[in-house]
Amino acid sequence: MFRILGNKRRLCDGFSRRDWLHVGGLGFLGMGMADVLRLQDVSKGAAQAAPAGDRSSLDATFGRAKRCILLLPYGSPPQHETFDPKPEAPEEIQGELKAIPTSVPGYQVGEYLPKISRVADRLTVIRSMTHPFPVHCTAYVTSGIPDYTPALESRPRDPKLWPYIGSVVDYVTSRRESGVLPRVPRNMALPWKMNSRGGPKAAAVQAGPYAAFLGPAYDPVLTDFEGEGSRKSIKISPARGKKHEVYDPYAGMKPDGRFTLAGAKRRDSVTLERQNRRNSLLSRFGQARRQLDRNAESLSFDRYQQLALSLLSTTHVHQALDIHQESDAMRTGYGMNLFGQSCLAARRLVEAGSRFVTVFWDEYAFLNTDWDTHWNHFYRLKDRLLPGFDQGFSRLILDLEDRGMLDDTLVVWMSEHGRTPKFNSNAGRDHWSRVYSIAMAGAGVGRGNIIGESDRLAGDVKSHPVSPKDILATILHLMGIDAHTTIPDRQDRPVPVAGTGVLRPEIFRGT
Repeated sequence: MFRILGNKRRLCDGFSRRDWLHVGGLGFLGMGMADVLRLQDVSKGAAQAAPAGDRSSLDATFGRAKRCILLLPYGSPPQHETFDPKPEAPEEIQGELKAIPTSVPGYQVGEYLPKISRVADRLTVIRSMTHPFPVHCTAYVTSGIPDYTPALESRPRDPKLWPYIGSVVDYVTSRRESGVLPRVPRNMALPWKMNSRGGPKAAAVQAGPYAAFLGPAYDPVLTDFEGEGSRKSIKISPARGKKHEVYDPYAGMKPDGRFTLAGAKRRDSVTLERQNRRNSLLSRFGQARRQLDRNAESLSFDRYQQLALSLLSTTHVHQALDIHQESDAMRTGYGMNLFGQSCLAARRLVEAGSRFVTVFWDEYAFLNTDWDTHWNHFYRLKDRLLPGFDQGFSRLILDLEDRGMLDDTLVVWMSEHGRTPKFNSNAGRDHWSRVYSIAMAGAGVGRGNIIGESDRLAGDVKSHPVSPKDILATILHLMGIDAHTTIPDRQDRPVPVAGTGVLRPEIFRGT
């Protein structure tokens, strides 16, 4: 009988040296190797009744999303220039950009979103998002954590943190499908580990996309990006009197760029003979996997073994990441930039079977090349950020629709917060969480549905406040997971997957 892992001698991370050598290193899984948890079952009978409301509507939308693509623009877009323009506001609030009509009568978006304006009738836009933390707070808005302090954002493995929503989906699904190895990882993230390429401060990786008390084995499986930017972005730091020019792939990338599983690239030092031995080993992995598929209930494999076996014995994920299999027209349609090509790769991943795919619009090379527009606000919005968002997001919606996938694929554009109504002394907008906007589409989400309203300056909620925790609860509902379902924390106490979040049935209006 072929043994997937080697002897019982363990290193400090719980793996034997022989295990590590046989598998070839598991860094490409996007997970740390310490503190592997033997996980508990989801508490029996934990799913409670859904909130009061139209039961038939809730029943019709529960589990409607077979898959989810979550788009996370780190640094946070301004509501004024995207989904909540204020054409009647004074210039010091409205700024340089105007508003244009959309395919939803009476609703307008920023003028640099012409393609999104034409797909607005497929979207639900929420203009009344709100929470108390105007900081970079990915961990807060993407998990159910109830007891939060912004200091946690700089500590990705702090025991007080709660699991990322993709990790929750992965965990609950894996418990329901016990013994079934996914051909493509259920929970993936691209283009790279968040905050890992942000220049001098890249070592200060932020919290957020991690599995917390579910254990690192439920972290998103990460990709890597190999490619070069084709256009320069200028970053000016008035406080330091410095100016940086960066070939930013989010502004534009060379077409030969590609996505791989992080750490899975063959080194030049690997000889052909050694590679052939590895290929033989992979063949044996494949045989073992088929044996496991036949005897899933009788064999006991831990989560790391299953993930390693799944990735080593199938080409599905590698093929899905190969955007070069797409036509030039399709790739160009998404935009030849890192966000657009990431959206295309995400579509390919969910099409191949991945259940939850996250696309980060991340920092690159120097701070503030993303959406954190404290300075260079309009230069970056007009020439870099808004055109890339407009093209990639709209093409993703239409592509899913053309393939008959939008009805059961959930797409969410969601940030940490918004930006200030007034400009700062550097002609930028600072952090603002009292009101901001997000957009959702597909899989039971209402079409042409505009929820909530901000005041005349887009500075406070005027009507219908919505918490990011409520969005998480609603995403989970659409993916067939009741927000009251519990998972065990580090003390083995049952905690609700969405924390204090509640289902928002109004998001389904018009479906």
